[in-house]
Amino acid sequence: MMQNLNAEDKQAISELLSRAAFAYDEKDIEMLSASFSVDAQFTMRIADGDLIGPFEGREGIMKLMIDSMDQQTDKRRHVISNIFFESSQDNNVSVVSNLTLFATENGEIQLLSAGVYHDSVVKINDNWEVYRRHLDLDKSY
Repeated sequence: MMQNLNAEDKQAISELLSRAAFAYDEKDIEMLSASFSVDAQFTMRIADGDLIGPFEGREGIMKLMIDSMDQQTDKRRHVISNIFFESSQDNNVSVVSNLTLFATENGEIQLLSAGVYHDSVVKINDNWEVYRRHLDLDKSY
């Protein structure tokens, strides 16, 4: 059910998704961490494979992300697009967006993968945070 979600909240949620992607790419741990609620959960599925996760809580999600960053030798760019809002109830909003993942290494840019985020975001103390995140990737990278 979609309750009235004003343009200001839609913009703030869209910015939240963009900030999380930017923070990961720039390895801004503080900004990335602030994108997730304390009790957030993250799961993913790669190319219709087995479910990966859940990674529980902000700390569990950040450990996954920092470990991933530490293994990367390339420069990542997570491009978030086609954002739309599926449902809204009180301060909980379901939002869907596309991910296009690029990497630059040795002067070459490659498309690594694409996928779809299914997020549940919540408003806590006037700030939107990701509460539940599921990522379906089209292929591994």
